[in-house]
Amino acid sequence: VQLVESGGGLVQPGGSLRLSCAASGFTFSSYAMRWYRQGLGKERELVATISTGGTITNYADSVKGRFTISRDNVVNRLYLQMNSLKFEDTAVYFCYAGPGYWGQGTQVTVSS
Repeated sequence: VQLVESGGGLVQPGGSLRLSCAASGFTFSSYAMRWYRQGLGKERELVATISTGGTITNYADSVKGRFTISRDNVVNRLYLQMNSLKFEDTAVYFCYAGPGYWGQGTQVTVSS
């Protein structure tokens, strides 16, 4: 199993980023997927979830209305579109496929 995140970076408040997670080594379309994040000195928190077919999504209250999780089961990729970014969104973002199946994370820094 391999999960590789990309798309992080430095962005100003109010800006946007799109994270991507490339999945391999398992049947991606059979797994509900999640995005988590962990800020410096903070607990890892669940950001968003998506069902196997992509029709059911859920979000943490802190990102609802600003972030959109999606997936492409043809190319085995998970996405997180992040809009209206805030300072408090600064964190390492991880994709997750199940117990023990984590990506290495991608850093998102929101700073002026």
